[in-house]
Amino acid sequence: MSDLFGHTRARIAARHALITPGNHVNSSVPGFTGATTVVLINEAMGAKFAQLLVTFAADGRAAQPASGTQTFGHVMHGGGALTVGKDKAKIHAGGYFYVPAGQPWSLTAPKTGTQLTLFQKKYVALPGVALPKAIIGDVAKVKGTPFLGDPAANLQVLLPDESAFDMAVNQFAYQPGGHLPFVEVHVMEHGLIMTGGAGVYRLEDSWYPVQAGDAIWMAPYCAQWFVAMGKVPASYLYYKDVNRPAI
Repeated sequence: MSDLFGHTRARIAARHALITPGNHVNSSVPGFTGATTVVLINEAMGAKFAQLLVTFAADGRAAQPASGTQTFGHVMHGGGALTVGKDKAKIHAGGYFYVPAGQPWSLTAPKTGTQLTLFQKKYVALPGVALPKAIIGDVAKVKGTPFLGDPAANLQVLLPDESAFDMAVNQFAYQPGGHLPFVEVHVMEHGLIMTGGAGVYRLEDSWYPVQAGDAIWMAPYCAQWFVAMGKVPASYLYYKDVNRPAI
């Protein structure tokens, strides 16, 4: 009935956005066939990166040529045969990969319903610093640490904190009632997708109920805070820009 009256939890503001699965509209994006692609965040919104959600049919595939764009991918559901440059691997739900700028990548033979979250950004090189290398990993094998010592908030760092990388991607998991310890305000831009559970996200002066499947954009200096609510843990995957000069 709420759809009948045009109700939505979505909000697109000047410096933040919330998009729910009920708002998704597919786009035609080169390099993806036999798949539906939703562009959740990109420059049209005001962001300096893109966040995509790609869902494959059994005959689908991704084939992205080498370019100046780097890609981080996370398998939300399903799996397939992944190639990053010269590296090949079978990848499954919870698997992730990083494709440096200048290398091609592909995903073939996906299981029906295989779904990828992608973060893409033009790479900004640092003089005298070698380009980062490709990475294929599994979130389940990454050791988490209590965020600022709080065991109710577990942080998994998925990309090395090295100067070659100008992006970071982390997984955050909260026990019911767990929350960020303070309202964060910082220069780093975020793209985020809820991977489990539910909670409330503060973005600037608004509070939003969020749940698995919701995507959020946060511009630089957007005030932000999260609390997990309900009876099960909440989690999200998020991107931020790092390791580059302030001016």
